[in-house]
Amino acid sequence: MSKLTITVLLGLLIAFTGASGEDIPASQLLLVAKTQDVQPFLPKGTYLLHDPVAIEKFFEALDGAPPDWAELHGKHGDRHEERLFALNRERDLSRAGRPALSQRITFLWEGVLSRYMPDHAGFLVAVGPETILTRWGQVRFKPESLPAELLAVPLPDLKESLRAQVARGESIKVLAAMTGELVPNEALIYDFAHEDPSQGMIMPMVRVEQIDYLLISP
Repeated sequence: MSKLTITVLLGLLIAFTGASGEDIPASQLLLVAKTQDVQPFLPKGTYLLHDPVAIEKFFEALDGAPPDWAELHGKHGDRHEERLFALNRERDLSRAGRPALSQRITFLWEGVLSRYMPDHAGFLVAVGPETILTRWGQVRFKPESLPAELLAVPLPDLKESLRAQVARGESIKVLAAMTGELVPNEALIYDFAHEDPSQGMIMPMVRVEQIDYLLISP
Protein backbone atom coordinates (compact mmCIF):
# COMPACT_ATOMS: atom_id res chain seq x y z
CA MET A 1 0.00 0.00 0.00
CA SER A 2 1.10 3.54 -0.63
CA LYS A 3 2.31 5.30 2.52
CA LEU A 4 0.27 8.47 2.46
CA THR A 5 1.03 11.13 5.00
CA ILE A 6 -1.65 12.27 7.38
CA THR A 7 -1.53 15.75 5.86
CA VAL A 8 -2.39 14.43 2.41
CA LEU A 9 -5.10 12.19 3.79
CA LEU A 10 -6.74 15.03 5.66
CA GLY A 11 -6.61 17.11 2.53
CA LEU A 12 -8.36 14.36 0.63
CA LEU A 13 -10.99 14.12 3.34
CA ILE A 14 -11.69 17.83 2.95
CA ALA A 15 -11.91 17.38 -0.81
CA PHE A 16 -14.59 14.73 -0.37
CA THR A 17 -16.66 16.82 2.07
CA GLY A 18 -20.02 17.59 0.58
CA ALA A 19 -19.56 15.09 -2.24
CA SER A 20 -22.85 13.43 -1.41
CA GLY A 21 -26.11 14.67 0.03
CA GLU A 22 -26.74 11.33 1.67
CA ASP A 23 -24.57 10.14 4.53
CA ILE A 24 -23.68 6.51 5.04
CA PRO A 25 -24.27 5.59 8.71
CA ALA A 26 -21.28 5.25 11.01
CA SER A 27 -19.69 1.81 10.94
CA GLN A 28 -17.99 -0.16 13.66
CA LEU A 29 -14.21 -0.27 13.61
CA LEU A 30 -13.33 -3.97 13.47
CA LEU A 31 -10.04 -5.56 14.51
CA VAL A 32 -8.49 -8.05 12.09
CA ALA A 33 -5.23 -9.98 12.25
CA LYS A 34 -3.91 -9.06 8.79
CA THR A 35 -5.05 -7.70 5.45
CA GLN A 36 -5.47 -11.20 4.03
CA ASP A 37 -8.16 -11.89 6.66
CA VAL A 38 -10.47 -9.09 5.51
CA GLN A 39 -12.95 -11.21 3.50
CA PRO A 40 -14.88 -12.76 6.47
CA PHE A 41 -15.64 -9.25 7.78
CA LEU A 42 -17.19 -8.05 4.52
CA PRO A 43 -20.87 -8.27 3.51
CA LYS A 44 -21.89 -11.70 2.24
CA GLY A 45 -21.77 -12.18 -1.51
CA THR A 46 -19.29 -9.39 -2.19
CA TYR A 47 -16.22 -9.89 -4.37
CA LEU A 48 -13.07 -8.38 -2.88
CA LEU A 49 -11.03 -6.55 -5.52
CA HIS A 50 -7.66 -5.82 -3.97
CA ASP A 51 -5.35 -8.48 -5.33
CA PRO A 52 -4.24 -7.84 -8.96
CA VAL A 53 -5.24 -11.37 -10.01
CA ALA A 54 -8.78 -10.95 -8.68
CA ILE A 55 -9.08 -7.58 -10.42
CA GLU A 56 -7.87 -8.99 -13.73
CA LYS A 57 -10.32 -11.88 -13.53
CA PHE A 58 -13.16 -9.48 -12.84
CA PHE A 59 -12.18 -7.23 -15.73
CA GLU A 60 -12.07 -10.24 -18.05
CA ALA A 61 -15.67 -11.04 -17.12
CA LEU A 62 -16.63 -7.45 -17.90
CA ASP A 63 -14.57 -6.54 -20.97
CA GLY A 64 -12.78 -9.65 -22.18
CA ALA A 65 -9.26 -8.31 -22.72
CA PRO A 66 -7.28 -5.15 -22.00
CA PRO A 67 -6.92 -2.57 -24.76
CA ASP A 68 -3.75 -2.09 -26.77
CA TRP A 69 -2.43 0.88 -24.80
CA ALA A 70 0.45 1.54 -27.20
CA GLU A 71 -1.94 1.77 -30.14
CA LEU A 72 -4.31 3.98 -28.16
CA HIS A 73 -1.53 6.35 -27.18
CA GLY A 74 0.10 6.55 -30.61
CA LYS A 75 3.72 7.39 -31.34
CA HIS A 76 3.44 10.96 -30.14
CA GLY A 77 0.29 10.79 -28.03
CA ASP A 78 -1.60 12.85 -30.60
CA ARG A 79 -5.38 12.44 -30.81
CA HIS A 80 -5.39 9.77 -28.09
CA GLU A 81 -8.35 11.57 -26.46
CA GLU A 82 -10.49 10.70 -29.48
CA ARG A 83 -9.38 7.06 -29.41
CA LEU A 84 -10.06 6.84 -25.66
CA PHE A 85 -13.52 8.31 -26.11
CA ALA A 86 -14.33 5.76 -28.82
CA LEU A 87 -12.96 2.89 -26.71
CA ASN A 88 -14.97 3.88 -23.62
CA ARG A 89 -18.17 4.25 -25.62
CA GLU A 90 -17.65 0.90 -27.36
CA ARG A 91 -16.99 -0.98 -24.12
CA ASP A 92 -19.87 0.67 -22.26
CA LEU A 93 -22.19 -0.73 -24.92
CA SER A 94 -20.57 -4.18 -25.22
CA ARG A 95 -20.62 -5.02 -21.48
CA ALA A 96 -24.32 -4.22 -21.03
CA GLY A 97 -26.18 -7.22 -19.60
CA ARG A 98 -23.10 -9.13 -18.47
CA PRO A 99 -23.55 -10.69 -15.01
CA ALA A 100 -20.34 -9.15 -13.64
CA LEU A 101 -21.86 -5.71 -14.13
CA SER A 102 -24.29 -6.33 -11.26
CA GLN A 103 -21.81 -8.18 -9.01
CA ARG A 104 -21.43 -6.60 -5.59
CA ILE A 105 -17.77 -5.66 -5.10
CA THR A 106 -15.53 -4.28 -2.35
CA PHE A 107 -12.35 -2.25 -2.74
CA LEU A 108 -9.94 -1.07 -0.04
CA TRP A 109 -8.53 2.36 0.64
CA GLU A 110 -5.93 3.09 3.29
CA GLY A 111 -6.81 5.74 5.86
CA VAL A 112 -6.02 7.11 9.29
CA LEU A 113 -8.12 7.92 12.34
CA SER A 114 -8.60 11.63 12.74
CA ARG A 115 -10.50 13.74 15.29
CA TYR A 116 -12.54 11.95 17.96
CA MET A 117 -16.26 12.84 17.92
CA PRO A 118 -17.66 12.46 21.48
CA ASP A 119 -21.29 12.81 20.37
CA HIS A 120 -20.86 9.79 18.09
CA ALA A 121 -18.34 7.84 20.20
CA GLY A 122 -16.21 7.45 17.09
CA PHE A 123 -13.38 8.86 15.00
CA LEU A 124 -13.46 10.73 11.72
CA VAL A 125 -11.55 8.76 9.12
CA ALA A 126 -9.36 10.41 6.48
CA VAL A 127 -8.87 8.25 3.39
CA GLY A 128 -6.91 8.39 0.19
CA PRO A 129 -7.19 6.49 -3.12
CA GLU A 130 -4.84 3.63 -3.92
CA THR A 131 -3.35 2.64 -7.26
CA ILE A 132 -2.93 -1.08 -7.98
CA LEU A 133 -0.68 -2.31 -10.78
CA THR A 134 -2.19 -5.10 -12.92
CA ARG A 135 -1.58 -6.65 -16.33
CA TRP A 136 -4.40 -4.45 -17.62
CA GLY A 137 -2.68 -1.28 -16.44
CA GLN A 138 -2.91 0.82 -13.30
CA VAL A 139 -6.24 0.50 -11.50
CA ARG A 140 -7.72 3.19 -9.28
CA PHE A 141 -11.22 2.75 -7.91
CA LYS A 142 -13.45 5.82 -7.95
CA PRO A 143 -16.51 6.05 -5.68
CA GLU A 144 -19.42 7.76 -7.38
CA SER A 145 -19.86 9.69 -4.13
CA LEU A 146 -18.80 9.54 -0.51
CA PRO A 147 -20.61 10.87 2.57
CA ALA A 148 -19.63 14.23 3.98
CA GLU A 149 -18.03 12.52 6.98
CA LEU A 150 -16.55 9.05 7.36
CA LEU A 151 -17.02 7.86 10.93
CA ALA A 152 -15.64 4.71 12.58
CA VAL A 153 -16.90 3.60 16.00
CA PRO A 154 -14.46 1.35 17.91
CA LEU A 155 -15.38 -1.29 20.43
CA PRO A 156 -15.46 0.07 24.01
CA ASP A 157 -12.28 -1.73 25.05
CA LEU A 158 -10.39 -0.10 22.16
CA LYS A 159 -11.81 3.40 22.35
CA GLU A 160 -9.74 4.91 25.18
CA SER A 161 -6.51 3.41 23.91
CA LEU A 162 -7.11 4.81 20.43
CA ARG A 163 -8.11 8.21 21.83
CA ALA A 164 -4.84 8.39 23.76
CA GLN A 165 -2.78 7.46 20.71
CA VAL A 166 -4.50 10.04 18.51
CA ALA A 167 -4.09 12.68 21.24
CA ARG A 168 -0.33 11.97 21.24
CA GLY A 169 -0.25 12.60 17.51
CA GLU A 170 0.26 8.97 16.56
CA SER A 171 -0.95 7.86 13.15
CA ILE A 172 -3.51 5.04 13.49
CA LYS A 173 -3.85 3.37 10.11
CA VAL A 174 -7.09 1.68 9.10
CA LEU A 175 -8.57 0.14 5.98
CA ALA A 176 -11.82 1.50 4.60
CA ALA A 177 -13.62 -1.36 2.83
CA MET A 178 -16.06 0.22 0.38
CA THR A 179 -18.80 -2.03 -0.94
CA GLY A 180 -21.27 -1.41 -3.74
CA GLU A 181 -21.94 -1.98 -7.43
CA LEU A 182 -20.47 -0.54 -10.58
CA VAL A 183 -22.23 2.41 -12.19
CA PRO A 184 -23.90 0.63 -15.15
CA ASN A 185 -23.33 3.22 -17.88
CA GLU A 186 -19.68 3.91 -17.08
CA ALA A 187 -18.47 0.90 -15.12
CA LEU A 188 -14.84 1.13 -16.25
CA ILE A 189 -13.24 4.33 -17.47
CA TYR A 190 -10.11 3.87 -19.57
CA ASP A 191 -7.57 6.70 -19.47
CA PHE A 192 -3.86 7.43 -19.20
CA ALA A 193 -2.11 8.13 -15.91
CA HIS A 194 -1.35 11.79 -15.23
CA GLU A 195 2.05 10.91 -13.78
CA ASP A 196 3.01 8.92 -16.90
CA PRO A 197 0.97 9.86 -19.99
CA SER A 198 1.91 6.60 -21.72
CA GLN A 199 0.77 4.39 -18.82
CA GLY A 200 -2.74 3.00 -19.15
CA MET A 201 -5.15 3.48 -16.26
CA ILE A 202 -8.55 1.93 -15.56
CA MET A 203 -10.97 3.53 -13.11
CA PRO A 204 -13.90 1.38 -11.95
CA MET A 205 -16.79 3.69 -11.00
CA VAL A 206 -18.49 2.30 -7.87
CA ARG A 207 -21.79 3.35 -6.30
CA VAL A 208 -20.80 2.83 -2.66
CA GLU A 209 -23.55 1.42 -0.43
CA GLN A 210 -21.60 0.42 2.68
CA ILE A 211 -18.28 1.27 4.30
CA ASP A 212 -16.58 -0.94 6.89
CA TYR A 213 -13.47 0.10 8.81
CA LEU A 214 -10.77 -2.42 9.67
CA LEU A 215 -7.90 -1.98 12.09
CA ILE A 216 -5.01 -4.35 11.45
CA SER A 217 -3.73 -5.65 14.77
CA PRO A 218 0.03 -5.20 15.42
